[in-house]
Amino acid sequence: MRIAIPVDNKSIESSVCISFGRAPFFLLFDTASKEAEFLDNSAAASQGGAGIKASQALVDKGVQVVIAPRCGENAAEVLSCAGIKVYKSVTGTAKKNINEFLGGNLTQLIEFHPGFHNHGGR
Repeated sequence: MRIAIPVDNKSIESSVCISFGRAPFFLLFDTASKEAEFLDNSAAASQGGAGIKASQALVDKGVQVVIAPRCGENAAEVLSCAGIKVYKSVTGTAKKNINEFLGGNLTQLIEFHPGFHNHGGR
């Protein structure tokens, strides 16, 4: 299974970024191989639609689970249509969130905000 987490830095010890669509990077973690890779989020600087663009990039990378503190409605719809489940992150590092997810301790994110349209920044 491939897990994606928005992060502030290219490290598994990075904190989870508070913004999904405008996160600078996504940690992609493969639960089978235990390998991590980082995806530069080219959508972060978008004038609008950052969440949708970021979601599509994760779909293209074969992600099955997203762990994030929040997510906009449009981004959530793209993820949902691709069968990707979104879980609410806990305070701490990406590594902590992976461990919490694998331990069954994260709840599925079911409330999505309308998005921050045309903000161009975090």
